[in-house]
Amino acid sequence: MIRMEQRTLGRTGRDVSVVGQGTWQLGGDWGEVREADAFGVLDAAVESGVTFFDTADVYGDGRSEQIIGRYLRDRPDADVFVATKTGRRAEQLPDNYVLDNFRTWNDRSRANLGVDTLDLVQLHCPPTAVYSSDAVYDALDTLVAEQRVAAYAVSVETCAEALTAIARPGVASVQIILNPFRLKPLEEVLPAAVDAGVGIIARVPLASGLLSGRYTADTVFAPEDHRAYNRHGEAFDQGETFSGIDYATGVAAAAEFAGLAPEGATPAGTALRWIIQQPGVTAVIPGARSVEQARANASAAALPPLPQSTLDAVRDLYDRRIRAEVHPRW
Repeated sequence: MIRMEQRTLGRTGRDVSVVGQGTWQLGGDWGEVREADAFGVLDAAVESGVTFFDTADVYGDGRSEQIIGRYLRDRPDADVFVATKTGRRAEQLPDNYVLDNFRTWNDRSRANLGVDTLDLVQLHCPPTAVYSSDAVYDALDTLVAEQRVAAYAVSVETCAEALTAIARPGVASVQIILNPFRLKPLEEVLPAAVDAGVGIIARVPLASGLLSGRYTADTVFAPEDHRAYNRHGEAFDQGETFSGIDYATGVAAAAEFAGLAPEGATPAGTALRWIIQQPGVTAVIPGARSVEQARANASAAALPPLPQSTLDAVRDLYDRRIRAEVHPRW
């Protein structure tokens, strides 16, 4: 196995690889993925030095968790920290975020993953009011006391939600959308997380594949792929698809971003390297549907830091092409 840089994931006290493996794709929500192919992706990630998997109980209605559980039972030598998410199995009302539901969802995730204690459970982008609820954090503390979970965290849609969660002493980490097309978390969220000792997990790092440079205005996505049916937030938060950017705008900006890749680096690797070197980021969690993608994602950890000229160019691109569209919403 390749040795990858490790960073401490906030208040968990556990070290994880700077490039993790996002597993939303393995649930089937980006198009069908055979189980053998899913195992191949996870194996390629582990062999490339990845020690961090991120999943959720609703990815493929639990299929992603189940695949991870079966894979890790077959690979007892793989020292992988698994973060899952909870809360999206019920109507999105603050009143549903209660201890009884947490226990029910927790039982299901532990069974799917085949473990007695979850490494980390994250609230899965709940209603904004949930982040301010004392009762919710009391319930999460109870899960820890009952040894159902080792630690808890949050996944958020907005910077305001992130800042509210960071102020809570039991929150181990915050998962937030961060990529060269989504810079707002750099302003307040990352500095606040550093000050509080809270980890930052960067999701949607390639803006749903836009930053790979592989898509054009004529690209057609499968009907079951959220990039086909959720461009305007029809099924869930719009920010989860192309970082909330209009597709045509994103394709044009991605073509310009591709020109910023250093010699020997791909646009996707450049985007991941950009995230890794942002102060406060613990790990970035790109997804993959093939062995080649998993290996390529992991290789970004070995790229040299981007020079200041490239960082400045990313900021300029964002200001010119993205800010006016994204900031009114986010």
